[in-house]
Amino acid sequence: MRFPARRGTPLDLALDLAHALDPVAFVQDRLKFETDPWQASLLRSRAPWLLNCCRQSGKSTTTAAVALHTAIYNPGLILLVSPSLRQSKELFAKVTGFLKDLEPAEVLAGSTSAALARSPAPGQVSLPGDPDTLRGYSAPKPIINDEAAFVSDAMQAALDPMLALSKGRLIEMSSPNGKRGHFEENWQHGVEVERIKIIGRECPRIGAEFLERCARNWGRCCSRRNSKASSSMRRARLFRPS
Repeated sequence: MRFPARRGTPLDLALDLAHALDPVAFVQDRLKFETDPWQASLLRSRAPWLLNCCRQSGKSTTTAAVALHTAIYNPGLILLVSPSLRQSKELFAKVTGFLKDLEPAEVLAGSTSAALARSPAPGQVSLPGDPDTLRGYSAPKPIINDEAAFVSDAMQAALDPMLALSKGRLIEMSSPNGKRGHFEENWQHGVEVERIKIIGRECPRIGAEFLERCARNWGRCCSRRNSKASSSMRRARLFRPS
C-alpha cells in the first residue's frame, strides 16, 4: 500500500517539523509512548536493524511507531511481513491503532485512508511469509519483518531485491529460533547493520517474579528461549541498553 501526501495542517508547523525530524518526540508527544533507550535509538536511526528480543519487550510496538511515522512524514510503500497472515494483521493493527489514537487526528489522503479502514490482506500493507505473495512489490520505504528468524530463507530472498532502488530500510525483529537461517547469518555477518539484544531481565516491564515463575512452570529451556537471546548471537557487536 502506498501512502500519498497528507491533507490539511493538523499541528503548529514548528511542532510538526520537530516531529518530522525526531520520531522520538513524535511518539512521546502524540502517542504518549515513553521509549526505552534502545527504542529511541531504533526510531532515530536510518540504518537496517536486527532486533533479537524476548517476547513482550516492545519490539512490535516500536516498529509500528516507525511505520506510522514513515507513513505520515515520508509517504510511500510500507511492507509488514510475518511468517503468517495472522501475525502480520496483529502488527498492522498496532499501526492503525496508533493512527486512530492520534490527537489531533491525521487525515491521510486518497487510498491510504480507505486501505487503513479495511482489514489487511495480501496486496495492501500486511503480508504473510509466502514469497509468492510478494512478486510485483517494489521500492518500499521500509520493510518490517516480524519474527524474522521464523521466516523462510526463500521469503527473505524475495524481499531483499525490493530495496535496491528505493534504498529503503529493512528492520528484522524476532525472538530466538536457534543457530540457523538468514536471521542468524545476518546477525553474525551482516554489514552496516545495527543490532540489539534484549533479554527478559533487561526489560523494565517484565518483572523478576514473572521470569522466575516461567522458569518453574515451563522449565529452564523454554524460559531461556522466550526471555533470552540465543547464545550464538552473543558474539556480535550489540547496542546494549543502559
